[in-house]
Amino acid sequence: MNGGSSKSLKAAFSYCVQQVRAYDYHHYLCLLHLPHASRKAAFALRAFNIETSRAMDLASDPKTGLMRLLWWQEALNRIHAGKLVEHPVAQSLSWVISNHRISKHWLKRSLDARITDANRDEGSIPGSISELEKYAEDTQSTLLYLTLQATGVQSTVADHAASHVGKASGLVLLLKSIPHHLNRYGKVLYLPADVADKHGLLMKEGEQSEIRVGTSEMGPGGGLADAVFEVASVASAHLRKARQLSGTVPGDANQVLLPAVPAQVALDELEKRRFDVFDSRLSKGVHGVSPLWYQLKLAWYAWRNKY
Repeated sequence: MNGGSSKSLKAAFSYCVQQVRAYDYHHYLCLLHLPHASRKAAFALRAFNIETSRAMDLASDPKTGLMRLLWWQEALNRIHAGKLVEHPVAQSLSWVISNHRISKHWLKRSLDARITDANRDEGSIPGSISELEKYAEDTQSTLLYLTLQATGVQSTVADHAASHVGKASGLVLLLKSIPHHLNRYGKVLYLPADVADKHGLLMKEGEQSEIRVGTSEMGPGGGLADAVFEVASVASAHLRKARQLSGTVPGDANQVLLPAVPAQVALDELEKRRFDVFDSRLSKGVHGVSPLWYQLKLAWYAWRNKY
C-alpha cells in the first residue's frame, strides 16, 4: 500500500468514526471499549449499518431510497471482487474484509433485510413479533456476528448470545422509532399486527390493515403503551437469555456484547415512562439518561468484563 492510499484509508476510517459518533452515539461509546485490533473493523461495520438504515429516511421518495440500497448491494459485490469503490465506508469495509476475513454472508443478509423492508407494499406491517425479531436479527445481530469474527472469536455460545443481544437491540430501536415514523409518514410501521389488534390499534379495510393511533391511544395506559410493553417484554427476555450465557461466553466476546447495556438502559427508561414512547424525556441524553451516567455504567460493565 503506497503513502497516498494509506492516507486515503485513514481518512475513510475517520469518516466511519464520525458517522457512528453522530448517528449511533450509544454504540459509539460501546466500540471504544473494544480491543484496538478490532475497533477499526467495528466502526466500519457500524458505519455501513448507518448508511443502509438511513437510506430510506434520507431519500425524498421510497424509490430513491431503494436505489441507494441497491447501490450498496452492487458496492458489496465489487468489494468482494477486489474492485475499488469510491466511498469512505466502502473503502473501510474493503480493508476489513481483506484483513479480518469477515463473512460475506452476514453483510449480505443485513443488506438484503433492508432491501426487503424497503420493498414492502405501502401500508403493510409485520404480522407478528417473530417477524420483527427476524428483522432485528438480520439487521442488528449480524453486526455482532461480524464484530465477533473481526475480534477473532469463534464460539457457538458467543454467537447465540449475540443473536439475543441483537434481537433485543433491534426491537428497542424499532420501538423508539415509532414517534419519528408517525410524524413523518403518519403511520406506525413496526408494530406487529397481532399485537396491535390485541390492543385495539388495528384498523382493517378489506385486505388492508393499518395501525391507527389517536390521542386516546397515546400516553401511559393507552393502547399504544400496552402494545409497546408487550414488544419490550420480548426484548427484555432476549437480554435475560443472553446474560444467562455469560458464564460460558469466551472472555474476548464480552466487550463485543456490550450493546446489551444500552438496550437495557433504553428498556429501563421506557418502563419508568410507563412505555409511553412519546415522552420527551426518552429523547434526552443517551436513551433518556445523562451521557455521563451512561458512560460510567458502560465502563463499569466493561471493567467487570460483563455485558
